[in-house]
Parts: sequence; C-alpha cells; structure tokens
Amino acid sequence: MVLFLLAQAATLAAGGASLLTYMTRLEVRVATMEVRGAAYTVDRMDTMKQQITVLEQMQQKNAASIERVVDIMTQQLRK
Repeated sequence: MVLFLLAQAATLAAGGASLLTYMTRLEVRVATMEVRGAAYTVDRMDTMKQQITVLEQMQQKNAASIERVVDIMTQQLRK
C-alpha cells in the first residue's frame, strides 16, 4: 500500500513538473512577443509577402515560356 501511495505521489509530482515547464515556456513566449511587439510580426509578414510576390512573378514567366514552347511545337506539327 505504501509503495502504491509513493508511486502516486511520484506521478503527481511528475505531472506538476510537466505543467510548470509548460507554463514557463508559455510565459517566455508571451514575454518574447511583448518585447518584440507587433512591428516584428508585421515585418516578418511583409518579408513573406515580398517572397510570395517574387515567386508568383517567376511562375508567370515560366508559364509564358511554356506556352510559347507549346505554340512553337504545335506549329511545327501542323506543317
């Protein structure tokens, strides 16, 4: 019986330690966001938008090149 109670106490202590670790990590994340602020997040979003714009432009150029190649190939097949 004593062994069972000790095992339960150890389990509860481990659960409490796990909860304490989670809460500490959460607090660190919140503190980091408060320090960096919304400006940091907005800057990151702007950088991502710029990268997406560049990728979209590259995709459009590639699509135009493929279309041109297909047109040339189909013209040669028709002759």
